Amino acid sequence: MNALAASPSPDAHFWDKIATKYSRQPVADPNAFERKIAITRSLLRSTDRVLDLGCGTGSLVLRLAPFAAQAYGLDYSQAMVRIARDKAVTLGVQNATFEVGAVGTPSSHEPASLDGVTAYSLLHLVSDRTAVLAEIHRLLRPGGFFVSSTVCLAHSRVPYAPILAVMRVLGLAPMVQVLSAGTLHAEMRAAGFVDVRMPDVGASREIAFIVARKA
Repeated sequence: MNALAASPSPDAHFWDKIATKYSRQPVADPNAFERKIAITRSLLRSTDRVLDLGCGTGSLVLRLAPFAAQAYGLDYSQAMVRIARDKAVTLGVQNATFEVGAVGTPSSHEPASLDGVTAYSLLHLVSDRTAVLAEIHRLLRPGGFFVSSTVCLAHSRVPYAPILAVMRVLGLAPMVQVLSAGTLHAEMRAAGFVDVRMPDVGASREIAFIVARKA
């Protein structure tokens, strides 16, 4: 999971606390992750400017940067962003920029200024997806792409909602929205995205990988 919300969140402290441990964890499903990366890269041109929302420790940004003119990462966890910046320096990636903040807050990105936006492991963590999707749509140029990978637990047999609520009270989990892939698909279309599709990347049924674009 990565961290971002439509406004400054109390969960930022949660992500700050686990940032170092998080940065050392292996990807849960590396084969599916590589397929997601491949699809995202296929949408990129060398002249593109791409923003990863909820960038965490910068793994996705640093994977996309060689295929773009500029890659940006935004996350409201200062500790996560600090690690991402250190990784960029270590790897010698000069066209990756990381900022502390949240979508919808003032940033250097103007309306219709981005060619692509990504949000891996993010949309289930935001309190107002309608606002976040509207802001993503606003930032994209016409024809720009949006790629997301979202945990969708609504159809699980496990009663996640009460479990996650208790875990959050105990400080063991951030706020997590229990939603379905169908709901997310409909919300993207309502936000104005077109060509909304869900490529099969071999991920768990509880992961919705969605590709869309701005008309």
